[in-house]
Parts: sequence; structure tokens; C-alpha cells
Amino acid sequence: MSEWEDRGGRSSKGRMYIREEFAYILDFMPQGNPFDKHPEHRRTPIAQAIGDKYFTLMELVTRENEYFEVGERIYVGYDYIGKGPIKAIVAPIDYEDLTNLAKQNLKAIVTQIVKSKEEVFIQIFNYAEPITLKMHTLELIPGIGKKSLQAIIDERRMGYFKSFKDLEDRLAMKGVKIGDVVSMVAERIVKELMSGERYYLFIKPKTEELGVKYLGFLEAIYKELEKTGGK
Repeated sequence: MSEWEDRGGRSSKGRMYIREEFAYILDFMPQGNPFDKHPEHRRTPIAQAIGDKYFTLMELVTRENEYFEVGERIYVGYDYIGKGPIKAIVAPIDYEDLTNLAKQNLKAIVTQIVKSKEEVFIQIFNYAEPITLKMHTLELIPGIGKKSLQAIIDERRMGYFKSFKDLEDRLAMKGVKIGDVVSMVAERIVKELMSGERYYLFIKPKTEELGVKYLGFLEAIYKELEKTGGK
């Protein structure tokens, strides 16, 4: 196995490899994963994790006597693999490859990532445009309907939203109440990780998913933030 193995095969066939530098632990199995489709992973320490930039799901082959806490943020840069506690990375894996515990932890950890990258994710509310004549990108976010959509569009004409709280407060002043924005965005990301969506706002879909449209929000925002010196 290479130090970083691009999982182009299996059910993730064709999905592009996207480099991640940091990831959060979803589950750690010091005795291995007895249900893993890779026989060698059934007897060796394995962690499942999610990248904090593009939400790449991955398996980490770890060294003996190492220990990882669920929710721990670790460095997974290519230059470090094989030199520290992580021997190899298999990525990407699919949602179906996650253990039950990893699935249970996924929403909370994605929420944590969204909260820590507020500068990135608030931009969806500042720049999102219609997908079709009848559907707007923001309607992909759970909890956003026609009324809240129009309020967001009206408010951002007055000035871009600076934070999730700014968004919630300005909508509240118009008499429009939406839920926890961080949780709403995280819920959308998890849905896309599970596949089966027609539109993908954050997660690059697998190539075998026919008839879907990838909107590429993360790539666009990271590129823009690089120009302005953001995250």
C-alpha cells in the first residue's frame, strides 16, 4: 500500500482525489475493523476520519500503541504520512464504509468544522445564485424556504453577511426566523456525503452518479479567499 492510496476503485470509483492537510477522527479501532473489505485492515489499528477542507472521508492505518480520540484534529499532510503515527491513508472512502460509530459522530464533527470555518461557509449566503429559473442554490440548505430565501437576498443587497449571527440577527429584524445556521449547513454536507442528491453544493459526487450537478462551492470560495488572504 502506498503512503496515500487514492481510492479510485470500489464504490468510490472515479471520485477525484483531493488533498487534505487536517482531518478529524470519527472512530478509532486499535484492534482493526473486523468488517473492513480490506482483509489487512481487520487486524491492524485503523481510524476513520474526515478532512476539514473538502470533507474527504478516509481510513488511516496507524502504528501499534498509538491512540486517537474521537473528535481529535490531526495532521494528514502527504509529507508526514509514514513518518509519524499514521502509516498510510486510504482515501476517499464512501459513507457506507464508515462504522456505525463513525456515522453517529459524523454530524457533530461536521458541525464543528463548519463552525470553525465560519469565514468560508458564511459566503454561501453572500454569493449563492439561482440554479434554475425555479430553484435557488440556498434552497438546498435544510430550513431555507421561499420566505427566508427572499429575506436573505434582500438583506445581502444592503451588505454582505459578516457571520452566522449577523445573518440570523438581520433576518430576525425582518421578522424571519431560521434555525441554527451552522447545523443547517452541516446537515446539508452530511446529506451530500451520503450520496443520492441531484445537486451537490459542497461534496464532489462520484462519477457513476449520473444526471447530477456539482456546484463546486468550496473550490470557488477557497480560491477567492486565497486572493484576499483569508482561510
